[in-house]
Amino acid sequence: MAATPVRRRTGAPGRPGYDLDSLLAVAVRVFNERGYDATSMDVLAKNLGLTKSSIYHHVSGKEELLDLALGRALSGLFAVTTEERAITGRSVDRLEYVLRRSVEVLVAELPYVTLLLRVRGNSEVERRALARRREFDAVIADLVAGAVVEGDVRADADPAVTSRLLFGMVNSLIEWYRPRSDHPVDEVADALVTIAFSGLRRS
Repeated sequence: MAATPVRRRTGAPGRPGYDLDSLLAVAVRVFNERGYDATSMDVLAKNLGLTKSSIYHHVSGKEELLDLALGRALSGLFAVTTEERAITGRSVDRLEYVLRRSVEVLVAELPYVTLLLRVRGNSEVERRALARRREFDAVIADLVAGAVVEGDVRADADPAVTSRLLFGMVNSLIEWYRPRSDHPVDEVADALVTIAFSGLRRS
């Protein structure tokens, strides 16, 4: 595969000619294609068209690149939970809003969320990311539990199981959704919300 050129820096401090964001984007692509554990600094340097010393100018190594990438995905998801419509109103409406916005975040940050969903806890960075994912799952479970208490969700819906099933649908987008496809993100979000809250069978 041909090396991907790194974009020119736009005034940010550091080594002239290189940009950390574009370095990170290429690193994430390579991690997703090859697997993080199978990607060496030599492989990253080749794909970036840089020397390893140029990469080390920005980061201490590939683990820091992984940490930055996972942090970007997690920050996007957690930011959704603090938006006004995620914290005000009935729990079921808040849950629907968070689901819809999570689809939008996943699509906007597709490579980064893909990497997040593939980590298995093989390093301290990955274990921290998995712990943060569990925190996010707990937020969703709390919304489901609140919707049960408020009478908007059936009483036999287990919050933990329901939250995992809902985000199982959201997370499945990494396997098939491609930007610029025939499925605009708002249509995908509408379909997911409809299936989750109304089901498929006609009443």
